[in-house]
Amino acid sequence: MNMYRKYLQNNLPKLKLLCIFLLPYLGSFAQINNSDILNKLWKANWITLPGIEANEYGVYYFRKNIELNSAPESFPVHVSADNRYKLYVNEKLVSLGPARGDLLHWNYETVDLAPYLHSGKNVVAAQVWNEGQYRTEGHLSLRSAFILQGGTTESEVLNTNDSWKCAQDKSYDPIPVVMQTFYVAGPGERINMSEHLKGWNSLSFEDNGWNNSESLFPGLPKNLLGFPGVLDRWLLIPSSLPQMEMKKQRLLKVSSAEGISVPSSFPSTQTKITIPANKNVTLLLDQTFLTNAYPSLIFSGGQDGIITIGYQEAMFSEYPKKGNRNEVEGKTLIGRVDSIFSDGSENQIFTSLNYRTYRYVELRITTKESPLVLEDFYGTFTGYPFELNAKLESNNQELEKMLEIGWRSARLCAMETYMDCPYYEQLQYIGDGRIQALVSLYNSGDDRLLRNALNQMYYSQQPEGVTASRHPSVTPQYISTFSLWYIAMLHDYMMYGGDTEFVKNKLQSTRNVLEFFKQYQGEDGSLRDVPYWTFTDWVYAEGWEAGIPPIGKDGGSSVLDFQLLWAYQVAASLEHNLGLEELAAEYTKKADQLKKAVKTKYWDEKNQLFADRIEKDLFSQHAGILAILTGTVSSEEAEDIAQKIVSDSTLAPASIYFKFYLHQALTKAGYGNDYLKWLGKWRENMDMGLTTWAETSEVNDTRSDCHAWGSSPNIEFFRIILGIDSDAPEFSKVRIEPHLGDIKKIGGEIPHPNGTIKVDYSRDGKRLKATIDLPDSISGVFVWEGEPYDLEPGNNIIKK
Repeated sequence: MNMYRKYLQNNLPKLKLLCIFLLPYLGSFAQINNSDILNKLWKANWITLPGIEANEYGVYYFRKNIELNSAPESFPVHVSADNRYKLYVNEKLVSLGPARGDLLHWNYETVDLAPYLHSGKNVVAAQVWNEGQYRTEGHLSLRSAFILQGGTTESEVLNTNDSWKCAQDKSYDPIPVVMQTFYVAGPGERINMSEHLKGWNSLSFEDNGWNNSESLFPGLPKNLLGFPGVLDRWLLIPSSLPQMEMKKQRLLKVSSAEGISVPSSFPSTQTKITIPANKNVTLLLDQTFLTNAYPSLIFSGGQDGIITIGYQEAMFSEYPKKGNRNEVEGKTLIGRVDSIFSDGSENQIFTSLNYRTYRYVELRITTKESPLVLEDFYGTFTGYPFELNAKLESNNQELEKMLEIGWRSARLCAMETYMDCPYYEQLQYIGDGRIQALVSLYNSGDDRLLRNALNQMYYSQQPEGVTASRHPSVTPQYISTFSLWYIAMLHDYMMYGGDTEFVKNKLQSTRNVLEFFKQYQGEDGSLRDVPYWTFTDWVYAEGWEAGIPPIGKDGGSSVLDFQLLWAYQVAASLEHNLGLEELAAEYTKKADQLKKAVKTKYWDEKNQLFADRIEKDLFSQHAGILAILTGTVSSEEAEDIAQKIVSDSTLAPASIYFKFYLHQALTKAGYGNDYLKWLGKWRENMDMGLTTWAETSEVNDTRSDCHAWGSSPNIEFFRIILGIDSDAPEFSKVRIEPHLGDIKKIGGEIPHPNGTIKVDYSRDGKRLKATIDLPDSISGVFVWEGEPYDLEPGNNIIKK
């Protein structure tokens, strides 16, 4: 018997003295914990079903009946599972999780069950599932199991142990998704209703035939005091996130119907449709915009009939071409499907285990000897519960539409982590995350998902210094350049967020990243033969392969050097404000050295541009963009390079992702008043019927129709047009420099750690009136046509 088991045997009697006192439950599902839950072995055990395969696909139910003398005022519990759970109290869904993490940082949710309990008999039940080898890449797993720990003496009656009943629902089978592209977001579901365990979470359900659960071992907090370190099980941490939003969302129209006439009220309102016996029916439903939702299907009769539900962002004309997303004629749906086999009973219900991403839903219904009644079909929207707290006040409907699409894109790419895309991957990448985080701060002010992302990127760092490019991820991936954007993302939070201490505690990780790159710097400071994937942007031009910029015969690249240069600059700023002045000075020295090396190696006199590699044969917008943003060139040179970036069609172009940096560079070079002219790619998306921003610039055959890295206008409308920017850590000072172009009147507001920043601009000819409201204690500067004006807390009126 190993040390772990011996410890449990010797100490479990003592642990029965553990007493837990928690603050009352908050309606926002904030995760509240006291020191015992965080630092002592839990009384509750992880439980599982006897005899099941630990890592195989399976859907399992756990339930326990309790009797209460009266309805409690508070009944907090801590709950988690591997891989996923839905927790019900008296048939009402009260929690869904756990929030994604890794085995060393396995999240549990804290929930108050009191609002759902009553005097007398109650049932608490959990659906736990593990999609095994088919599960999404972002879900790590040890083995199928469930745990629930009471948060008070009273709620400890629910502690998981072998008194909980359990059963496997063998009606489920996975349907792998087969597509000619990278897809790692989980399977569809095949359900045979004749084997389905119905009513399993109801009080009236008879569970006498169920097994008692098998206890594995007690819950193990990551910060457990005085316990031997073990790495072969989940180390529990409290989730820092609220519960995901859940809101009923009906599909809005039928795009086509084959084999049956459909009432005009379907599907926007609940409408019964009877499909006769021996019939094949196909209904193509249109949400009219992309969404993440749990589909719910209610139907009756139709013994041995089959309903197949397909989901996609867009219809395909000829894979991978999509064309205008509003057009469906002659197109097909390719992608994830669920399939349900009817047992002929009344009011059969299907709701998917995980959410589905779709604009279009295809229902294919095949009946046998008896008719099937489609009682209802609808979705339940889900996502991180961001609230839109920014406003743009403009009569420009195009800008309003872009903000709407950008916000939808950002929301659909935000769940328990940021995600690159909701349909194909659902993975949290650093490059995407940096833009998503700024969208969160500028549009909502809610920094919890950002902090969670920075924590997870921090957890992913390897001993050699490089971070994973995405985390959590079953298969680790390393994009070395994304480690540099991790430093930039921390710097962003220092400048725009409200907790510099959080950033300060991660400074060592930024130092480790730079030490990693130091190994690949030559004597002049420039990089050579950088390992891993040096992805920079999805560029389809000579010399670019798989997003990697052109590499010279010496193993170097100006685009990579510029990214390292920027990282040194923001790292110096981090150290100057929060860390060590000695390191700030060292990083500044290294940045200056690298500037000289880049100028010597890559500046091309003939073209008056920085080349991508030492051969000086290939040129890109990226090199020019980064030269401007790093201050490698003078303001006059920056102006000239910016002109070439805009006008020279031979330069390898920035994609919709890297236009985030392009627009910053053009603005820094003095062309911010032209901003509205730079939005052609977003206009193309809208013209093609997209309701979220496409992954790549090739809109017709882009893989994903929803990538939030395209939501940069949701930052730029406020930071470039309205000119609102941070000028000191924690946004303690502001710099407001609007770029209005031909706009005569515009205004808006953004959330700030101390309140709200609100601006209003109106112009009459060359005369400007600017009204600026700042939060208490926040001052700054307003810049107009190069002339600064001091700003004080409260209301400021400037006439020029």
